[in-house]
Amino acid sequence: MFASIPSSIVIGVDGRPVTVEVHVANGLPGLSIVGLPDAACREARDRVRAAVMAAEIPWPLQRITINLAPSELRKPGATLDLAMAVGVLVAQGEIDAEAVRGLAFLGELGLDGTVRPIAGIVPLVDAVQAPTVVVPSSRVHEAELVGGPEVRGVSSLRELVDALRGRGPWPEPSSPPDPPPPPIVPDLADVRGQPVVRRALEVAAAGGHHLLMVGPPGAGKTMLASRLPGLLPDLDRADAMAVTRVRSAVGDPAGHGLATRPPFRAPHHGSTMVALVGGGSDVLRPGELSRAHAGVLFLDELAEFGPSTLDALRQPLESGVVRVSRARFQADLPARVLLVAAMNPCPCGEAGRPGRCRCTTAGLTRYRRRLSGPLLDRFDLRIEVLRPEIEELLGNDRGEATVEVAERVARARERAVARGVRTNAELDGEALDDTAPITDDARELLVTALRSGRLSARGLVRIRRVACTLGDLAGHRGPLGVGHVATALQLRAELAVVTGMAA
Repeated sequence: MFASIPSSIVIGVDGRPVTVEVHVANGLPGLSIVGLPDAACREARDRVRAAVMAAEIPWPLQRITINLAPSELRKPGATLDLAMAVGVLVAQGEIDAEAVRGLAFLGELGLDGTVRPIAGIVPLVDAVQAPTVVVPSSRVHEAELVGGPEVRGVSSLRELVDALRGRGPWPEPSSPPDPPPPPIVPDLADVRGQPVVRRALEVAAAGGHHLLMVGPPGAGKTMLASRLPGLLPDLDRADAMAVTRVRSAVGDPAGHGLATRPPFRAPHHGSTMVALVGGGSDVLRPGELSRAHAGVLFLDELAEFGPSTLDALRQPLESGVVRVSRARFQADLPARVLLVAAMNPCPCGEAGRPGRCRCTTAGLTRYRRRLSGPLLDRFDLRIEVLRPEIEELLGNDRGEATVEVAERVARARERAVARGVRTNAELDGEALDDTAPITDDARELLVTALRSGRLSARGLVRIRRVACTLGDLAGHRGPLGVGHVATALQLRAELAVVTGMAA
């Protein structure tokens, strides 16, 4: 007596198809699971037995062997519980094999026979190799976001068995939950003063350029960073699906629909490397970098993060992907983010103010060593943020609103799309030469910066990208001039905290 039931598991943010093979034969009663199950998956033998008995179905007093194919892939979690239970019932003849043909099953079983929700339902459903998939009833609307197989929901094993036996209809899905109210978007007009930093935010949003803000406490760095997501356009279909897959994989229900706005993540500076970048030994989970995919990753108090943790960001910032390899699995986690970081100029935050800074020379040296030159070199924009003047704080003058700036950002991004990239930050050297040439005077300015050691080869490309974005925001046509390049160089300032570390 044999049964084969389709299902799937999640590794990272991607689903992998799994076939649950069940063999029931004479022998000493017992149930064994093979095929590299982890501890949670191996414990399914007790959950499945209790759930079947709770559904008032006799448990076979025979030898039951469950194989999870492919056997070389580690199987984490309780996702396969429901498929195992159905396989046992089909193998012992309680359910006709024809009744489950074309069906895949996903769900965790409770000891009382309930089918409990599971994380990662979007990538799980996307991976199943069957025209119809059965999921927990509370995850039907989330599963339907995939737009692939037909989705049916059940709340208990008893309900499922009755439907498969033809003794009852398939349960009707509940009405979709009301969408949550739109989040309140902080307005850029609330920022008093700070014209240079406001300009840097606009350039960062328009071109996808990483931004570093250095300034004393209370200068408004966090306030400014929180207003950046409001400048970004809505997600397109591909990015919306990618963000939804990540949210589903980490257990954040997406039943209200696809993500529409770019995410904004601000992890604490005590986060570990795995929490920030993603990974894990047994269960591979996306980190904050992947949760901010297609959005903004804000690292406040940048110098307080562990140096090794920060350096782990260097490769993903270039490639937009975190590649994790383990003995039993490999996975690519999406990590295309707009990185915004903020830090104090020194441990006490008062550097440059005579009589106010309490830091020793040794303390300043240790503080600056926490940030490597290669990491700082990846910031296209490096801005010094000063405390606003009293007149600016108490005055009634308001800057441009988020809506007005977002319109310019959208037009600039449309020009980038016309070049074949999402944003200008993705342009390489050859594409820059073809689509954003510079004048001879601007080229001489760059030569001077290179000879002085202010720019590296990577920095040169990044300056040209920023200059291209500045031209797009201004509606400029033709080769980029000295003004564009000079402004790009000014926005990549040699701040006191990074002098001698990167150019």
